[in-house]
Amino acid sequence: MATTASTSMAATAVFMPCRLPTSAVTPRCSALPNLPPPRVSTTPSFSASLKQISEPRRISLFQVKASSSEESSPPVDAGEIFSDLKEKWDAVENKSTVILYGGGAIVAVWLSSIVVGAVNSVPLLPKILELVGLGYTGWFVYRYLLFKQSRKELATDIEALKKKIAGTE
Repeated sequence: MATTASTSMAATAVFMPCRLPTSAVTPRCSALPNLPPPRVSTTPSFSASLKQISEPRRISLFQVKASSSEESSPPVDAGEIFSDLKEKWDAVENKSTVILYGGGAIVAVWLSSIVVGAVNSVPLLPKILELVGLGYTGWFVYRYLLFKQSRKELATDIEALKKKIAGTE
């Protein structure tokens, strides 16, 4: 009997100041342009805020560094991954069929990208297709997600489809 251990992953995002190299023309991190200072009237009551505005403005560029931590997971070894892939590739009996299917999938993605680009260049067609998609989404929500009985029906249909795909039906 195999036991499963649950791991918790925590993701953090840290804002760090971006240091621009003095010799570089373009920064290596993206930042929003500085906004103009707020308009302030010149009455004496706002003298403190005028002093703050008159100070030289610093450029504050930030970059986001995301990291995740796993408590019980060992580091990934690239050599181990390559050896596992080599073992799986060696276990494949009909390599030419796998290569043919992979190449066909790449060609299909490329052709679909061309078709989507052509459809997107027609003036009104993208907006019409967007409206059709929104209409279908609304119908699907009304038909399957809005009421409890229809949600149960959708769940049973999905389970039947999963059994049919897995071949256990």
